[in-house]
Amino acid sequence: MANQEKRKKVYVAMSADILHIGHLNIIKEAEKYGDLTVGVLTDKAIASYKRLPFLSYDIRSKTVESIKGVVSVIAQETLDYTDNLLKIKPDFVVHGDDWKTGVQSKVRLKVLNTIEQWGGKLIEPNYTDGISSTMLNQSLKDIGTTPNIRLSSLRRLINAKPIVRILESHTGLTGLIIEKTFHVNEEGMKEEFDGMWSSSLTDSTSKGKPDIEQVDLTTRLQCINDMLECTTKPMIYDGDTGGKPEHFQYTVRTLERLGISAVIVEDKKGLKKNSLFGTSVPQTRDTIEDFTHKLRMGKSAQITEDFMVIARIESFILGDTLEDALERAEAYVEAGADGVMIHSKDKSGDDIKSFCIEFRKKNTTTPIVVVPSSYNHIKEEELISWGANIVIYANHLLRASFPSMQNVAATILKNKRTSELNDTCMSIKDILELIPGTK
Repeated sequence: MANQEKRKKVYVAMSADILHIGHLNIIKEAEKYGDLTVGVLTDKAIASYKRLPFLSYDIRSKTVESIKGVVSVIAQETLDYTDNLLKIKPDFVVHGDDWKTGVQSKVRLKVLNTIEQWGGKLIEPNYTDGISSTMLNQSLKDIGTTPNIRLSSLRRLINAKPIVRILESHTGLTGLIIEKTFHVNEEGMKEEFDGMWSSSLTDSTSKGKPDIEQVDLTTRLQCINDMLECTTKPMIYDGDTGGKPEHFQYTVRTLERLGISAVIVEDKKGLKKNSLFGTSVPQTRDTIEDFTHKLRMGKSAQITEDFMVIARIESFILGDTLEDALERAEAYVEAGADGVMIHSKDKSGDDIKSFCIEFRKKNTTTPIVVVPSSYNHIKEEELISWGANIVIYANHLLRASFPSMQNVAATILKNKRTSELNDTCMSIKDILELIPGTK
């Protein structure tokens, strides 16, 4: 035995979100060269260059572990192989030849440079034609999702991404825009919105009603169902003041059952007025004692550990101090809040920055939600550096749609025809192809 040649070490990395014949072919080829270790990309690694995987890392790694020919499974924390390669020092790295171009071409080059240090070799079998994870992922998106999967995805996103990007939605169509819109950055990475914000402001405004909690939960649920039916991403619900504690319990129970991931409730009471009015209109803040009671009542109503109750702090809106905001944040977290949202109408963003930094000195784990409507010059990178976890772009789709529609109406009246709008309006063909099943 001692004279037997030592088994070679082989390394393969994969996301394994949706296993298919292409993955199995790679594993079958790789095991020919020696003892195979598979580096399964973590949720964080995958979310760094595309959307959150459907399955969690634990499920994906256990699935790969059960495949014949796999000797061991380890976590690959980044798209970059380097850390794992330096630990294992494999004799062979195996990957399909599809990564020679595109986003992963830089990763490939780094793999080659790393394994060269100990004489390792890169094996690149032909890519399996006719199937891909991207194609299967799209098919799953077309099928839809389940309430349980949607419900749990916000917490997973918070753990996986430096900041979770949420955009306001108030119709099924705006939900589709959030679902389908993406941007490819300079590094070739795909960037997209992570979820939807069901705003009471945009929901009521789209119905021609004032933002004073006149539109009740039952009415808002009709709009929410429209969005949930044609999307797969998580939703955060704007709960305004939450009403009476007993009413808030019912709200939590209803939202959780539908698969909504979180509710944000603000520490004001009485007739709700939009926070951006500040002290120019009468606004009454709840006491810490009464609001923490409401939070506890809401938390007692939920069934799963996935649903989140997030406490919105209005101290800056109502002209109070940083100390007051921090005191309230600490009390709300102690009462069971799963996150805190800090709001401000100050255009500098300095008060938000101060809150985040001071809060993080004592609390490094509770998610912070920010809504940069007023301080909109601040980029996400800076919000991350403050300690923010979720950014909500709270009303921009509605604000964009109104002037566009108003301009169309005025143009028709002015010209007594519509040809001037040919370049402004979406074509009928594009409309028909936008919604699956229309054509």
